[in-house]
Amino acid sequence: MSDWIISTIEATGYTGIFLLMVLENVFPPIPSELIMPFAGYVAANGQLNIYGVLLAGTLGSLLGTSIWYFAARLLGIHRFTWLCNRLGRVATISEDDIDQAVHWFNKYGPAAVFLGRLVPAIRTLISVPAGLAAMPFGKFLLISSAGTLLWTALLTAAGLLLHENYHAVEAWVDPVSTGVVVLAVVIYIYRFATWKPIKDIG
Repeated sequence: MSDWIISTIEATGYTGIFLLMVLENVFPPIPSELIMPFAGYVAANGQLNIYGVLLAGTLGSLLGTSIWYFAARLLGIHRFTWLCNRLGRVATISEDDIDQAVHWFNKYGPAAVFLGRLVPAIRTLISVPAGLAAMPFGKFLLISSAGTLLWTALLTAAGLLLHENYHAVEAWVDPVSTGVVVLAVVIYIYRFATWKPIKDIG
């Protein structure tokens, strides 16, 4: 995948960075930990402008995460609850869980969105509870922009500083991303095993 990312950026420049970051947020397996450090490396070589790289990466990431936000917003909390009820044990989510999550998100949502944009494997998913909780889009976009710009700038700066060794960023971030995914799987398995039937809201 890294060779494909590199060739795309080399061939298409800012447009490639933008589109890759859109895809990174829509399909999380495409890693920003490879996209932005290499973009920083290309900027260090003078082939791209560093500010253009940051702008393309940030805008692409925001478009991608907004897709998930609007998908969740259109689904809505009531349809989501109905769907969880229909999926039963597979969903591992009860109506009480949903109510508590919405309450928690209404209270801590801004901080969750900002910090979530800085955590590998969570960066995309944080858009879903924001949409389900109907966080105003302007507010979501503003907070997401701050977190996204910071994350994009850190990765780009790493590519600038490490230059030919930009792949070292992936080696550092990958264990964190893997750890987050493993933890999520463990929690899901536990909830699946301890799930109890929930009432149908009709």
